[in-house]
Amino acid sequence: MIYLDGTSLTLNEIYEIAHERTRVELTDEARKKIIRCRKHIEEIIEKDQVVYGVNTGFGAFKDKRISRDKLKELQRNLIISHSTGVGYYLSVPVVRAIMLLRINSLASGYSGIRMETLQTLIEMLNKGIHPAVPAQGSVGASGDLAPISHIILVLSRGEDQEREEYSGRVIIEENTDRDNYSIKTISGLKAMHDAGIERVILDAKEGLALNNGTNVMTAIAALALVDAQLLFENAVKIFTASLEGLRGVSDAYLPKIHELRRQKGQIDVANKVMEYIQGSKLTDSRRGEVQDSYSLRCFPQVAGPIKETLNFAANIIEREANAVTDNPLIIPEITDDKLAFSGGNFHGEPIAQVCDFLKIAIAELGNISERRIFKLTSQFLSHGLPSMLTTEPGLQSGIMILQYTAAALVSENKVLAHPASVDSIPTSEDVEDHVSMGTIAARQFREILENVKRIIAIEYITACQALDLRLRIDPDFQDCRPETVFGHMTYRVYSKLRDAGVEFWERDKVAYIDIEKTLRLITTEL
Repeated sequence: MIYLDGTSLTLNEIYEIAHERTRVELTDEARKKIIRCRKHIEEIIEKDQVVYGVNTGFGAFKDKRISRDKLKELQRNLIISHSTGVGYYLSVPVVRAIMLLRINSLASGYSGIRMETLQTLIEMLNKGIHPAVPAQGSVGASGDLAPISHIILVLSRGEDQEREEYSGRVIIEENTDRDNYSIKTISGLKAMHDAGIERVILDAKEGLALNNGTNVMTAIAALALVDAQLLFENAVKIFTASLEGLRGVSDAYLPKIHELRRQKGQIDVANKVMEYIQGSKLTDSRRGEVQDSYSLRCFPQVAGPIKETLNFAANIIEREANAVTDNPLIIPEITDDKLAFSGGNFHGEPIAQVCDFLKIAIAELGNISERRIFKLTSQFLSHGLPSMLTTEPGLQSGIMILQYTAAALVSENKVLAHPASVDSIPTSEDVEDHVSMGTIAARQFREILENVKRIIAIEYITACQALDLRLRIDPDFQDCRPETVFGHMTYRVYSKLRDAGVEFWERDKVAYIDIEKTLRLITTEL
């Protein structure tokens, strides 16, 4: 059980709740704050104060007053009208993270939601009711209105009996096989009934409190970032296998060189490389060679900033996960006749910009990896390895087309890395005249990350093929056991790949099978 107070949720906890389905509950202090805040909404209604989204319309309709007897209908209409998402459904872990982040934001006690409504959302998360949320439709300001509304469509109902199509859809089965990504759904009405959860008639302010936040972009970014951190650590280990496969020069990783640059990430990466290649007989074995090409020699200088970008982004995203991001806010600490305050915390610019930054950083991890794949497969650049790392060049194509695939992924990433946050299209009659496109940036970050995973997997296969060939054809190492030739980390990653069933390519293979096995391997710590 993880207890939520609105301020202390970590990235690792988000990942755990999303993927391992750990249960959540509110702290006692959060409950008190929520109840106290709700009393202010009731006071606003009682005093008939004009407050945006409580007794007015939304967006361009902000000046339209709504009568007291229509306040519940107003909130239900908000959810119905805003459920306009299109495209593929987001994965179950992402949906769970969205629900979690909305709960955590509301737990801060500044949004005016009723306890029973929030408890229903918690019950949905704990019982595995995962609404089907289309990925597209958010412009990343006024919150992620469209996608979150698809969640609240399942949670809420009208005052009258309604049709099933007004209850949203709930995911009951995900199929993520390579050839068939499909999601099966049932109506929200049936799913909630089967789970024994009563759907809620939303009261004043509640629809807006529920769908007005940056939780979709933040959820996607948070889960992708945790994956990216693991991929980065594995990519450094796989780099050492390429370095040894190419019989690289270790001088480039000497600590003093990197201390002189004064860049912490660079220093850390160089130190890891030097640690990982300890015991290697392959490095520094090209007699008379003084330096390597940039994809080897400059790896710390490229990977170091990536590491620091991941760390920087983790701070921004974790703060956003503990932020209050709806509007208006009810702030009980301000002793004023005015109880509600309109602001712009729903604007997704912090996540939009940091995801654009992450897109560039992770794309670069793939860019430099592909250059090493190319070197390893070229007889002119690999220092004695056969063309395409095959024992029968011509008859066998070897690793040739794996490099093509890596090149295609790198090129695709260049398109996806174009910043989304520099674009803005005004909405709602220019009331919302600048938007972040943060959810697009987050989705693109995830797409680039998935592409880079595949590039790193191809480098992993290629490097280990090169290592085996060194033991077969290099006179200095012929017939030696791997553990006596490779550095300690290189031997470890080499052994893990071979133990996973990705064997030396004696002859041409159906390559995607090995790529899939390797992908599964690099999603764990090597």
